[in-house]
Amino acid sequence: MPSLAVKLNSVFFKFLFKQRLQNRIQTPLNESPNQYGITTRPEESVSASNPSFTDGVATKDIHIDPFTALSIRIFLPESSLSPPEQTGPKTKPKSSQQVYPISLIQRRKSYGLLNMEAPRNDMRRSSFEGLDLRSDNNAYQGYAPSPQNCKKLPIMLQFHGGGWVSGSNDSVANDFFCRRIAKLCDVIVVAVGYRLAPENKYPAAFEDGLKVLHWLGKQANLAECSKSMGSGARGVGAEFTKAEVQRHIVDAIGASVVEPWLAAHGDLSRCVLLGVSCGANIADYVARKAVEAGKLFNPVKVVAQVLMYPFFIGSVPTESEKKLANTYFYDKEMCTLAWKLFLPEEELSLDHPAGNPLILDRSPPLKLMPPTLTIVAEHDWMRDRAIAYSEALRNVNVVAPVLEYKDAVHEFANLDILLKTPQAQACAEDIVIWVKKYISRRDNEFSY
Repeated sequence: MPSLAVKLNSVFFKFLFKQRLQNRIQTPLNESPNQYGITTRPEESVSASNPSFTDGVATKDIHIDPFTALSIRIFLPESSLSPPEQTGPKTKPKSSQQVYPISLIQRRKSYGLLNMEAPRNDMRRSSFEGLDLRSDNNAYQGYAPSPQNCKKLPIMLQFHGGGWVSGSNDSVANDFFCRRIAKLCDVIVVAVGYRLAPENKYPAAFEDGLKVLHWLGKQANLAECSKSMGSGARGVGAEFTKAEVQRHIVDAIGASVVEPWLAAHGDLSRCVLLGVSCGANIADYVARKAVEAGKLFNPVKVVAQVLMYPFFIGSVPTESEKKLANTYFYDKEMCTLAWKLFLPEEELSLDHPAGNPLILDRSPPLKLMPPTLTIVAEHDWMRDRAIAYSEALRNVNVVAPVLEYKDAVHEFANLDILLKTPQAQACAEDIVIWVKKYISRRDNEFSY
């Protein structure tokens, strides 16, 4: 059973959250809804971005849509300053037989095929001349793309939780979680600040997730364009100043400029989606749209997704919904209120496509979905529907394991009061081990 501290904090959390939900239901929206939208609440504790490498990760905020409040926070691990890894001889793919370290068996149980053996990566941390461009205050500036001397890291697109109506990509809890994942997994985390309900109802949050994927693709094209323009006058791979990059891009394309951190260090052919609670619903939607688009998103390629206790719901209650409806932190009554705030009145249904992943005539077919790891908690009323979705994916031969954590509650690895618990650390480590199978390079091929 959860500890006494968890139970007490759950009571306090539910009281405050339910009160805020009811206040938003009772507060009428303006006749003209806020189209610009909001991405955080006044009561949310936020963490300022820091472009210097504090505790091994630098961060920056970018507002990417001039018409809405949509923003992102980039988490760049200091390992990006290491020299590019040398590719060795092609190795034989590892067996798909399950490999479970004893410590992992003790803290969770799994469903479906799950190889938890992590590929060995060269974790060298030394920087070299010409790579580390910092200002006087030690803020990392990035540099013009030069593929000969920069380390490329996979991109993890992260969507926070909060029941559609709260949470933010720059909250203290989300900042801590994303820093942890960026360092452990050696990836660039792009945390999405999507618009919140009820100011912006469905499909605003889903559209924001897809906009960021489009933005990443545009960044890749801009970086390639900047390299092409630089090669004519300076030779292939030559570097040029940030001012020159911006001037050329503005002249050729318009107001868009290269984001230097992504241009220097991002490998968009290895993109992983990670969603927390309602953010998992957004991640799954973005994955579906990426599958439907096919090569239209090139060079962006979604190679896997991680759904952490997805915010799934349906009109026919599951066993966990019956037994755990009044469980810790996010109970069913409170979550139903959140769905009422999120869905337009004319679309209000527990079987809405945004909430029920197993509705009929879903597009695209499940068999086309990327490998999907699902995280569930023992004391979460939403667990059964998440497990059912994972089982449906496995039935059509999609790699879709489930990790269920004992004595855990909804958002046990993301709530601020639980971030430093052994369970939260174990969950992050498990995610990293699984994700590395799909982002590790071996002779420019993915190692599965």
